[in-house]
Amino acid sequence: MFALRHRPSSETARRLSLFARLAAATVAGGLLAGCMAMDVASLAETPQLSNKVKAEMSKKKMRPESPVLVRIFKQESELEVWKVDASGRYALFKTYPMCRWSGKLGPKTKSGDRQAPEGFYHVSAGMLNPNSQYYVSFNLGYPNRLESALGYTGEALMVHGACSSSGCYAMTDQGVGEIYAIVQKALEGGQERFQVQAYPFRMTTQNMASHKGDPNMPFWRTLKEGYDAFAFTRTQPKVSVCSGRYVFNKEFAGGEPSDPLAQCPATADGTQNDLVAKIGAEQKKLDAAFAGATPVSSFAYVDGGMHPSFRTLLKQEGAKGMAARISRTKYPVSRPEAALADPYDD
Repeated sequence: MFALRHRPSSETARRLSLFARLAAATVAGGLLAGCMAMDVASLAETPQLSNKVKAEMSKKKMRPESPVLVRIFKQESELEVWKVDASGRYALFKTYPMCRWSGKLGPKTKSGDRQAPEGFYHVSAGMLNPNSQYYVSFNLGYPNRLESALGYTGEALMVHGACSSSGCYAMTDQGVGEIYAIVQKALEGGQERFQVQAYPFRMTTQNMASHKGDPNMPFWRTLKEGYDAFAFTRTQPKVSVCSGRYVFNKEFAGGEPSDPLAQCPATADGTQNDLVAKIGAEQKKLDAAFAGATPVSSFAYVDGGMHPSFRTLLKQEGAKGMAARISRTKYPVSRPEAALADPYDD
């Protein structure tokens, strides 16, 4: 059909002008709200798996619809996508550089603290947003059951596009588009929800020892138990919450604990003794490393971090030039001066 061309009436022009002002106000409001972004019309079709990604999966003996798991590392500014391969266990599919995260190392505890969450989260299809202000996104589900019980506050903490963060993980439009297509396909393939493991850094003995003086260390040692459980088994750890902490791969005599703050109930028979021994050995190695380690005091984040590859781009093209490269809407890079001051540049 042919589109009719005509000059708008004065009333139509007035409405168009009002719509433009409202749209501008929406964008301006989004800039202030950070990750607390309202939905806006998507500028593109919902991203689909490219033939290139499908070929990469096939090469690694993975099917597009096979289950997926995501790991996030703040200090290294990286996000990993893992998929179940022909062995029936998870294997690393791809590591994505992260453009921006905000705050510092440590969990998010309250609204407005600019902290990006750390912990274990589970994302279902209803938490995917194809019409995000930041291209597409998925909600981590913060606060989870444990965080809610501890009184932590905040909402709408996302993995999204662009390079702006106020408690979220910004992956650029290109990066989040590919990630979104991968996780959506897994959910469509029958995975009820996928697990996201968000860490302050890769939980190696060396990294842990470097931060031994940090007040978050008791919490991080708990996270390491889940990190090690996945490393040793390449299967998704079962996450329970009791005694005010995460508990991994435990079966309880009376079923799952209902109160995250109450003492953990007795466990049922069938504990994975081999895995328990391996995780215990890791904890002993950590104790030994702590005994002789000198804490590194240089990780004083001004406001979050940025992967070195994006920091190089920011230096070369400036904030506006970089925004034009990695965002369909040229969404501004959040606090570029702070991004350049990221103390972890490896």
